Amino acid sequence: MMNHAVSTIPHYINGGVQNSASGHYQDVFNPATGKVTAHVALANVEEVMLAVASAKAAAPAWAETAPLKRARILFKFKELMEKHHDALAAAITREHGKVFSDAKGEVVRGLEIVEFACGVPQLLKTQFSDNIGGGIDNWQLRQPLGVTVGITPFNFPVMVPLWMAPMAIATGNTFILKPSERDPSPSLMLADLLTQAGLPPGVFNVVQGDKLAVDTLLQHPDVKAVSFVGSTPIAEYIYGVGTNRKGSYPLRVQALGGAKNHLVVMPDANLEQAVDALIGAAYGSAGERCMAISVAVAVGNVADKLIDALMPRVKALKVKNGMDADAEMGPVVTVSHKTKIEGYIEEGVAAGAKLLVDGRGLKVPGHEQGFFLGGSLFDQVKPEMTIYREEIFGPVLCIVRVPDLAAAIELINAHEFGNGVSLFTSDGHTAREFTRRIEVGMVGVNVPIPVPMAWHSFGGWKRSLFGDTHAYGEEGVRFYTRYKSIMQRWPETIGKGAEFSMPVAK
Repeated sequence: MMNHAVSTIPHYINGGVQNSASGHYQDVFNPATGKVTAHVALANVEEVMLAVASAKAAAPAWAETAPLKRARILFKFKELMEKHHDALAAAITREHGKVFSDAKGEVVRGLEIVEFACGVPQLLKTQFSDNIGGGIDNWQLRQPLGVTVGITPFNFPVMVPLWMAPMAIATGNTFILKPSERDPSPSLMLADLLTQAGLPPGVFNVVQGDKLAVDTLLQHPDVKAVSFVGSTPIAEYIYGVGTNRKGSYPLRVQALGGAKNHLVVMPDANLEQAVDALIGAAYGSAGERCMAISVAVAVGNVADKLIDALMPRVKALKVKNGMDADAEMGPVVTVSHKTKIEGYIEEGVAAGAKLLVDGRGLKVPGHEQGFFLGGSLFDQVKPEMTIYREEIFGPVLCIVRVPDLAAAIELINAHEFGNGVSLFTSDGHTAREFTRRIEVGMVGVNVPIPVPMAWHSFGGWKRSLFGDTHAYGEEGVRFYTRYKSIMQRWPETIGKGAEFSMPVAK
């Protein structure tokens, strides 16, 4: 039953708030208190259709808007984001639970994509070949697709939408965001700031919703491309729908899925640095990151020393309300996700892994109803165990012991996911061999979470990515545009008579 004492979170369509007529809502929680803070609307088919119609109507004029004018609006949006930086971060912490400093970092990483997108006049420049023969010139264009969609996860409610929307908008497309229903408020804040920046109505829309909204968007013939970040089963589903969609225009899909990221610790690694890296990368944001390190691969005789250094650090993690200044880890996003993580821990124990630190049963004073877990640490984890094979997406770190670098590479390459990986070593040859032989899309050397900067591109290999392009950067420009080649010759240069042979450069 809906509590009318809390606010409702609407859609944002055609430049303004659109209150839902569906009558369907879902609770939004503050994970630190366990209390319902809002109800988010769940769109029906008609509301999704309205958003698509709005985006379609705005698309022709926006596509013809000069790239420089589009860039100036994004630059104003960047300024507004900087002004409201802390408010955005607080909204993230309030609905997701991550600590405030981490939320502020998320906003900054999103801002970097906006900054990159402001350079779209340069990014859309192409090549020109003068007089390839017979008075013919040849050049190319990159033109927008039309209506594009982003479906984003709960763990980065600001950063991941900004992986998509600025690139889509900058390149001349209109965009519909379907954010996670678990933490939807930041999406409306972004929409409002874009409108304040001067973005025309209909260019950026927000549809709150669940699977019905997703399926309606995927099947709509006017939607030309969809970008998704989330779990592998859903990524695979979206990719399958897109590639099998009937119609005059196939759906272009970029679907980033799950991960099981490893950090390899060599015997010659700086142990203190490796431990610092593991603590931050495994337990930061309560492990709810697609680039979180969930497996420490201990090579040779380093395992016992690594465990001795890790255990007291895991036990001492400051797990608190994310708005507390000294908090190092906040709650997980929902009580159901907390229960799921606890189930993985129980399964790991039953499979024979050694639970060195158990994060279950943690109660934070004053927040006893919050969705809190402490950090958990496993040793003696084997590749056949569920806790190794599946993405837990929580504050659980597994240690796998291997004899040498070759065994570490073989272990990682055998996993179905290939999102991110890191190696800690003091040897350059080891690093070179690792980076060349590892079958993973994003690789760090003495860097625990190798998330590419805005002018590079983000994405994994194997079952961590479905589609042909990675997110943002120059790959993002390619994803949101169509390539067109143009050959031109004027009448006075055309010889008499029909030509029946294949044209060649002369």
